[in-house]
Amino acid sequence: MITNDAIILGMLAAILGFVFYTASSEQRFWKRFYRFVPALLLCYFLPSLLTTFHIIDAHNSNLYFVASRYLLPASLVLLTLSIDLKGIVNLGPKALIMFLTGTAGIVIGGPIALLIMSAIDPGMLNGNGPDAIWRGMTTVAGSWIGGGANQAAMKEIFNVGGNVFSAMVAVDVIVANLWMAVLLIMAGNAKKLDAQRGADTSAIDTLRDRVESMQRKHSRIPTLQDLMLIAAVGFGITAIAHAFADILAPWFQNNAPELARFSLTSPFFWLIVIATTLGIAAAFTPAKKLEGAGAAKVGSVFIYFLVATIGTHMDITALKNSPELFVLGLIWMAIHAGLMLLVAKLIKAPTFFMAVGSQANVGGAASAPVVAAAFHPSLAPVGVLLAVVGYALGTYAAWFCGQLLRIVGAG
Repeated sequence: MITNDAIILGMLAAILGFVFYTASSEQRFWKRFYRFVPALLLCYFLPSLLTTFHIIDAHNSNLYFVASRYLLPASLVLLTLSIDLKGIVNLGPKALIMFLTGTAGIVIGGPIALLIMSAIDPGMLNGNGPDAIWRGMTTVAGSWIGGGANQAAMKEIFNVGGNVFSAMVAVDVIVANLWMAVLLIMAGNAKKLDAQRGADTSAIDTLRDRVESMQRKHSRIPTLQDLMLIAAVGFGITAIAHAFADILAPWFQNNAPELARFSLTSPFFWLIVIATTLGIAAAFTPAKKLEGAGAAKVGSVFIYFLVATIGTHMDITALKNSPELFVLGLIWMAIHAGLMLLVAKLIKAPTFFMAVGSQANVGGAASAPVVAAAFHPSLAPVGVLLAVVGYALGTYAAWFCGQLLRIVGAG
């Protein structure tokens, strides 16, 4: 078993490099392979094999701690830095309605799914311990509303135990990718589905033209100065977030310990909330120009390293002994999907808005562009745009979902 973190980090970097290299390959085999197997799934799955087959000792490694405390808040800053509230408003009300419907479906879907499963198996309401199912579900909520960063945030905020976390990561990855496959199929039949609903898709063409124009205007090759400023903003705001978290958490612990149930005594909670909030605030400053130099791409690199370290804590055999958790995840996703389809029909929203709004929640910036590009390659940034909103809302909405899950699961 490998215990040297430098070696483990190198192995994870090599795995990520392999996945991205093959995913962009023009070879027929890889094109067909990635048509059915999402690259994001491999970023979780391949590192998990290192743990499953006892090649590395992930539980005594400090890589996850480093990724969650340093890379995670920095990635949230860089991803929210690109938020364009005016651009989001310009997408039209239906796009925002579908996105927020997706968020609402996940927030209420988790507690409802837990209630349904508890009626079948009362053991699902297994108290308030570290491996309580409701705690594990908070990490899925974080992932499905924001992404890997928010998932890691919920793990720390709600003190999720290793066993239930491992199982829930498997539920998250498998169920989310099944739904993504459904969305990609819908994208291929978008014209037919839109015609059945009587949806007006003229806004999509306008949107596509605007996105192409925006790309040409702001995109540039990053200089060394740009990259250093990106690092300065990301890690500088992370430092500020750590500083305030170290003050606020002890203050609440000493003066209002009863607020611990709302995570206000957790330094990690304040770290993530402050980093996200300052990142959104920075989007209204000249720092926003760094997005043109690739701030979000740097943030995404951090996210993928975080995803890989999370993967090392995923035991792919975990669901073998807990198939009920997989059923729980399917019910949860069915509630989200059902609500999305219902609202899309009621407001006659284009399939594009429904699919991208859903994936911007469930898949985040890693896969929302994939679904958007399935409609048209130039629309991929729209997926990123909505996913950025998901990163911004993820911490808050997942935390609220966690409180609902606590009420249901812990009594």
